[in-house]
Amino acid sequence: MPKLILASTSIYRRQFLARLGLAVDARDPQVDETAAPGEQAAKLAVRLANAKVDSVAGRIPPTEAGVIGADQVAEREGRLLRKPGNRDTALRQLVACQGKVVSFHTACAVVDRQSGRRWQGMDHTRVSFRTLDERRLARYIELEQPYDCAGGFKSEGLGIVLFDSIESTDPTGLLGLPLIWLSGVLREAGCDPLGPEAAA
Repeated sequence: MPKLILASTSIYRRQFLARLGLAVDARDPQVDETAAPGEQAAKLAVRLANAKVDSVAGRIPPTEAGVIGADQVAEREGRLLRKPGNRDTALRQLVACQGKVVSFHTACAVVDRQSGRRWQGMDHTRVSFRTLDERRLARYIELEQPYDCAGGFKSEGLGIVLFDSIESTDPTGLLGLPLIWLSGVLREAGCDPLGPEAAA
């Protein structure tokens, strides 16, 4: 894959790819992220990750690039938690999470436009929340304003103080892009973050 395109406007996901030393173009996938009635969190994340890839891939020449798409959906006791968008929704979500376990499903899809090959992966992270009073939760929201983050917090920042524990096989999955899985796929697709192996 001579070029990589990120099917996302998320500055966070672009920064995560930079951690792998990869320069990518970012394109708006223009995908409706509304859940279908009764749609489960994991299935929604997979559907949206693939929809984002397909939306961007359909607008570029077939030999131009590889496309990466991802989506994260949080759920508490089967109830979906999306990006809050504003202070009141963020506070309401965090209050409801106190003392509970929230599951984060982070799906990632990659398409090689040259070969047509597709990879699809999923990370599942369980976050146990502390029990904090509403005043402290409001203070957290005031300081970090996590309105564009699934669940209403940024675990890579001050949001870490909200938790008792995190269970995951890939700590970057909770951040919105499972880099352990993705780096393996990129290596298989011919875009190894470590570059070509030295000749023997």
